[in-house]
Amino acid sequence: MMHDGFRLALLNPWQHDFPLLRDPFDVIARSLAVEPDVVLAGYRRLLADGSLSRIGAVFAAGAGGAGLLAAMAVPLERLEAVAAIVSAHPGVNHNYEREGLHNLWFVMTGADRAAVDAAMDHLEQATGLAALRLRMLRPYRIDLGFDLNGTARARPPRRAEVPRVAEADWPLAALAEAGLPLERDPFDRWAAQLGRHPEDLIATLADWVQAGTLSRFGTVVRHHELGWSANAMTVFDVPDDRVDACGAALARVPGVTLAYRRERASGWPYNLYCMVHGRDREAVARLLAEAIGPCGLADCPRSVLFSRRRFKQTGARRFRDRVTLPTRGESHAHG
Repeated sequence: MMHDGFRLALLNPWQHDFPLLRDPFDVIARSLAVEPDVVLAGYRRLLADGSLSRIGAVFAAGAGGAGLLAAMAVPLERLEAVAAIVSAHPGVNHNYEREGLHNLWFVMTGADRAAVDAAMDHLEQATGLAALRLRMLRPYRIDLGFDLNGTARARPPRRAEVPRVAEADWPLAALAEAGLPLERDPFDRWAAQLGRHPEDLIATLADWVQAGTLSRFGTVVRHHELGWSANAMTVFDVPDDRVDACGAALARVPGVTLAYRRERASGWPYNLYCMVHGRDREAVARLLAEAIGPCGLADCPRSVLFSRRRFKQTGARRFRDRVTLPTRGESHAHG
């Protein structure tokens, strides 16, 4: 069993500030005064026990590919069967049961909008259920890499527009999306696969972080396994001439991890969304109550949708389905 302090030391500081160097695990080991093999073994244990999803890239919306938030109103007696059909689709990276009439919420990702629409058509046919298709119009904050020590702090709001990944870099994006190999020189492994020099590859990743193409590169954790067992997606019906101001205000609230504007849908009037995570339901409700008034949302119709069950949580597939990755040499092929 891993000590909680060591677990947090491997996960928390490196959600945003993972060393983009050829020997990243050596850097982390020196910060903890342990050997690199201890760090690597620790990450392997965290991956095995589900606390760590991967170490890799989280691409900003607009960086490439396409994504869609969808929701179905599923009869309770069919919920598990429908959820299994949804989760089995490789483009679905998150699939949750939430409170409310629309009780199954999932994210579909793909190479482009046509691929996402085709995948949604397939799921609707397979389940016999129509889905709300809630496209993002503007992100204000997308950052699930929050402080696991529970210290509420705001990070700079997300840029409205970010550079897209060039087609020549899709193979690197696919590897970064899938996750870093847990070995001493992981970027050398990627460089060998892509026929690039490791320093050039690392520089590209650093440029993506600086430009906002990547929301972050680092540890991607599973919050439920680390004690953050409550989360609520709150949706608001905000007049269109106020929604950007309210969304920007939500993005500045410490503890709000996601805030974005989405399309309304038939029978679904909501256009502003935010997400809050907490260790219990009361903590989430308290933060929401404190945020609603100052953000100008007190008079807006809203619905608070707490998560009930997680059916699937994996990394998005915006690039992995667009390329065929070569296997070239070994991890030290570029010296």
